[in-house]
Amino acid sequence: MLMHQGIGLDRFNALSERGAVHALFECCCSATWARHVAEGRPYGSHRELLTAADSELFELSEADIDRALECHPGIGRRAQTTASSQEQCAVWAPDEATMSAVLEATARYEEKFGHVYLWCAAGREATDLLDDLAHRLDNSPDAEQKTMLGELAKINRSRIERMLGPEGGYLDY
Repeated sequence: MLMHQGIGLDRFNALSERGAVHALFECCCSATWARHVAEGRPYGSHRELLTAADSELFELSEADIDRALECHPGIGRRAQTTASSQEQCAVWAPDEATMSAVLEATARYEEKFGHVYLWCAAGREATDLLDDLAHRLDNSPDAEQKTMLGELAKINRSRIERMLGPEGGYLDY
């Protein structure tokens, strides 16, 4: 769970530099990305912050991307935890055969591409994941790098939206 959940854009903009970097690091564990996005404050809207977050992500070095990926456990590997229930474990299926297929396919992916399979799982099913994996395993390394970055951007946006809460208001704690 994000520590900075539902803080609103005004409160995010008013955080100290260190506080803003910390809040952003919870969304994407790249210190470089978090620092650069924090330096862009104040943001006038959620959209402006999300656009900056995407832009900074696509400027990261390969080493920074690798560090960001280290904070993403594999799909289905931390089932039943609060932190992952809205993300990778949202695709947890009670069917052992399906989950076994997921774990086997993600292992093949990781062997081929050298990093964790990243997929924005919110609102999606395990069968969708298996379809996506089957398609992405056919990608070239360059094509997959672009696809993976797109998925990381979606995950970051989802986390930033949870961090901010609804536009124009705060969430109750």
